[in-house]
Amino acid sequence: MNQAKIPTRPKLMLVDDDRHLLESMSAWLTSKGYDVSSASGSTDASRLLDEQPFDVAVVDLRLADGDGFQILDYCRRTQAALPVILMTGYGTIETGIEAIRRGAHDLLTKPLIDEELAMSIHRAINQQQVIEENKQLRKQLDHRFGLENIVGNAPKMAKIFEIVESVADTRATVLVTGQSGTGKSLIARAIHRCSSRREGPFIEVACGALPENLLESELFGHVAGAFTGAIGNKEGKFMQAHGGTIFLDEIGTASPAMQVKLLRVLQELQFEQVGGSKTFTVDTRIVLATNENLELAVSEGRFRQDLLYRINVINLELPGLAERQDDIPALADHFLERVCENTGKVFAGLDSGAINALQCYRWPGNVRELQNVIERAVLLGKSDRITLADLPAHITQGVPVASVAASTKQTLKEALEGPERQIILQVLRENNWNRNVTAEQLGINRTTLYKKMKRLGLENPKAIVGF
Repeated sequence: MNQAKIPTRPKLMLVDDDRHLLESMSAWLTSKGYDVSSASGSTDASRLLDEQPFDVAVVDLRLADGDGFQILDYCRRTQAALPVILMTGYGTIETGIEAIRRGAHDLLTKPLIDEELAMSIHRAINQQQVIEENKQLRKQLDHRFGLENIVGNAPKMAKIFEIVESVADTRATVLVTGQSGTGKSLIARAIHRCSSRREGPFIEVACGALPENLLESELFGHVAGAFTGAIGNKEGKFMQAHGGTIFLDEIGTASPAMQVKLLRVLQELQFEQVGGSKTFTVDTRIVLATNENLELAVSEGRFRQDLLYRINVINLELPGLAERQDDIPALADHFLERVCENTGKVFAGLDSGAINALQCYRWPGNVRELQNVIERAVLLGKSDRITLADLPAHITQGVPVASVAASTKQTLKEALEGPERQIILQVLRENNWNRNVTAEQLGINRTTLYKKMKRLGLENPKAIVGF
């Protein structure tokens, strides 16, 4: 028989030296589903805080052995994220200002109204849930966009990783170049996640997707009445990126007038909104990207030379996938795992014939095209392994006949390699790539694990986690 899941009871610390009020409030809050611990003063409250964590603290300002501000300060030192609701029978504007300045979540005036107290506690718990969700989202962003999660064994990619790590915490402008689909946006995000600005916003703007008048408003914002349809003030992307990073993609498409405005922002980090006269100053890191040859654009008069000099401080030129053939198996493996997670399908991997075909293809669409090919193979595949038959015809056309034959004749050893690789990879990830612990859990010695990792292409975590 399945047991019903018991809901979590939020833990409250209630502090008041009025014994009657303390008991009645405790009973009422308990009846509302809270797990309440009571304290009659500062000493008892400090002891409770040392013994266990709480979700909310409700504290009276005037206590026999101190005051609520002392407990508030102690909470900040011991349980920094704990929201503290202060209560007082002598509320003044000065008291309210002091409570906010010292970090109180709320200040309630006695005699308390039940609904007001319940609402304040509810808001405090919801606020903490949002904060915790944001922390988890940041962890997911770190996992997805951190530099360590970009596939790349090719020498050119290794060099890019080194540069990203060395410039991430500088203010230098970075220009990311390369063909469409090579992962310029991902590199920009990795720069942000590797920097001290990682807690700030990452704002991405596709400059080529907007006409000039709309792009200016999008970047710098506008004031009401600046143009037809501007019925209110709008904050631009540069302002939204304050304290973080702004990524301007397809910068080569910017008009001459827009290039002049961007040059000023890059030099001074100052701008005016469309239709406005007030000058704004922002603190943001600027990363730009293009798939155009900007030097050629300068020679043709389509791009300002002084702007090119200003944005080309650090240039990261991403290689096309055809230059990274050794990375293709790892990239394909990553995309296969991602699609399987999203669709619920189970695949053991790609057979040798399919991998050979992928490595022989020239990939004009680069990494993005490979991702689409793997997704198609998973959705249309009939077996538990991707073969040549699951790949588009234009990819398999140039594959030697011997490779096609080989892909249809799979040995027992090849058939077992897929599941073996998945199991070892899963345990390695669970143990944060600690090989000693992984070998112990798998019941094999370390030497055997090392040999298997080498044979299955699991030696370098950077090349496995995903592009």
